[in-house]
Order: sequence, then structure tokens, then C-alpha cells
Amino acid sequence: MKPLISVIVPVYNGQDFLFNCIESIQAQTYPNLEVVIINDGSTDQTAAVCENIVCKYGNIRLISLEGKGVSSARNAGMAAAKGVYIAFVDADDRLLPKTLELLYKTLLETDADIAGCGFECWYTERQWDQTVAREAGEEAEKDIKEDAYRIYSGKTFVCEEILKGNSRCWSKLYKRDLIGNICFRQGLTIGEDMLFLVDLMPGVKKVVEIPYKGYGYYQNPAGAMNGAFRPQYMDQITCWEMAREIIDGMWKTPLKGEARDKEALIKKTLNGETADKETQIKEALGEEMSAGQVRAQVTAILIMGIMLTAGKLAMLSQKERRLQAAHVEKCHAILKRELQVPGAYERLSAGYRVKVKIFGAFPGVYLCLYHFKDKLRA
Repeated sequence: MKPLISVIVPVYNGQDFLFNCIESIQAQTYPNLEVVIINDGSTDQTAAVCENIVCKYGNIRLISLEGKGVSSARNAGMAAAKGVYIAFVDADDRLLPKTLELLYKTLLETDADIAGCGFECWYTERQWDQTVAREAGEEAEKDIKEDAYRIYSGKTFVCEEILKGNSRCWSKLYKRDLIGNICFRQGLTIGEDMLFLVDLMPGVKKVVEIPYKGYGYYQNPAGAMNGAFRPQYMDQITCWEMAREIIDGMWKTPLKGEARDKEALIKKTLNGETADKETQIKEALGEEMSAGQVRAQVTAILIMGIMLTAGKLAMLSQKERRLQAAHVEKCHAILKRELQVPGAYERLSAGYRVKVKIFGAFPGVYLCLYHFKDKLRA
């Protein structure tokens, strides 16, 4: 029998989504799964849906928490999981049938610590049904190419994936041994998955990504990033500040056996492949950014997070903005500090540079202009 994969599904008020999410996991072609559902204090009928799922399937484990937050929910799931491998699926998302089998196969073929795949956004059930139908057809076979994976060391995964937007904990399969005692940071709700990935990177020898879009990401209008400003939006700033410290440490101190492991990784992955394949692998593992370049890039992302948060604050009414004055001041102070990091401002797009200059010099004016612009768009 193949080793057990534990799929961890945190849910809060997911009565309309959870059943179909679990059905997509149960439909996986990989034969040995357990599903750990963590009901985190839902106030709708999610508990009843969970009980129905438990009655229907024999491989479900249900944990109930009292509104501890998504980080605590995932941590509880990991603590209860018995699998050799771990995957995370959000309760409003879906998996295509071959996803976990392909990720497992990729881990075996490459001896990687983490295998990730692409994702498909969907808005309606009709769109998802079309995605499933396409998966069953010939088009899917074009995407599933065994030699199409991209292989990274921990540092190059930071540079080429995390710092370029692949900072999600879902759509990946992890070796449980890699995770060890690492947990999601408590009390964080936006950016916590990115920080979890960054926490794993110092211990990673190899990460592999395949282009297959096996994860269905639901564009939920009620999702964390789609609502009005709330204090939790500040979490994305906090998470990138914490991530920068970890990443700085990775570049300041070479990881134990890093050069040796990198060369062995190339040879083991090649395993008799062609010279062209060797070139591809060396490019993927190749020269990382310098410590200064990495710090500048992380800081640029942090600055963009500040401006996104400022944008959320700007969308509030004038009265509501007054109530959030402390958060406006904090965003402004952090921005002024981060602009001192060499190279960070230069890595911003032209549009962000303009926004940063205005908010940095006249925060009140920026918020009013942004608010007026948003009203015109509406």
C-alpha cells in the first residue's frame, strides 16, 4: 500500500462549500488518504455538514475549535495528522482527481521535500464543471509531462517562486519529516501561509514545481482580501517583516553542507539525463541573488503590502478612517523606515513609486485621492 497522505482542511462558516471540497478530495486517484477537518468555531450549519461527511466516509477525522483562527486550525490538523505526507486544502477550494497522485509521483521521482502544482481560478460551479471536464479530456494529457518540472534549492525557491508570488501553502505536498515541529504562526490571518513556507526553507534541500493546474482556487467574494479594512490586514506587513529576518539569516550563514548538497542534487536528479536537461537543472538551481538584492526585493514586497493596506484604509468613510488613525500612522511610519533599505524603492513599478511618494509625503491627501478615485470607479 502507498504511504498515507493527510489532507488538512480548516473551515469557518463553510456550510455552502465544504461538502463539495471534501467530495473532490475523496475523488482523488491516490488510494491512501485521510482527511482532517478542523471546524474553527463556525456559527452557521458547518458542524452539521461535518457530521454528515463523517458518517459518509471512514477516513475523516473531525476536530472542533472555538474560533482560534486559520493558523491554529492548521496547526491542530498537523498535530492530529498521521500521514507521511501533508497537504492543505481550503474549505471553499477543490482538487482535480489526479492532483495528489501526480504530486506524490513527482516527489518520488525527484526525491524532493515539497512538490507543488499550479492552480485554476473559478467563480461559478459551471466554470468548475468545465475545468473537471477538460481534465478528463485530451487537453489534460498535454499538461501532464513527467519532464516538465522545475527543481529548486531552498534559496532559489525563495528567489524564483516565493518572491514572485508563489507563497501559498496549498497546492503543495510536503514530506512530514520536513515540517517537523514547524507550525503556522499563531494569531496571523493574512500572509501566514507565506511565512510558513519561508520557515520551511532553511531545512529544504529540494523543491519541485509542476505546471499541472490541479488545484481549484475559488474566488470567494467574502475572502480575506476582498472585504473592507480590518486590523488583520496589518498581518501581511508583519508577516513580511518576519519573513525578511528568516531570509536574511539564510543568506548570512551558508546552510550546512549547502554546496555539497547542491552538487549531489544535480547529479541525483540527472540520473543519466541529457546535457540539455543538465543545463535546465543548473539554471533552476543556479546562482542565487546576493544578500542585498534579496533584502531589497523582500522589502519592495513589504512596501507593496503597506500600500495595499493603505488602499483598504482609503476605502473607508472619513469617519471610519478617523477611527483607524493609528493604523494609518503605523503604515506611514513603517513606509518611511523601509524606504531606507538600499535598492527597495528601485524595485517597485512606476505606479507604486508614485503611490509611495504621495503617501510618504502627504498620507492624508493620498487617502482622500484614493477614496475619491474608488468612488468614481464604483
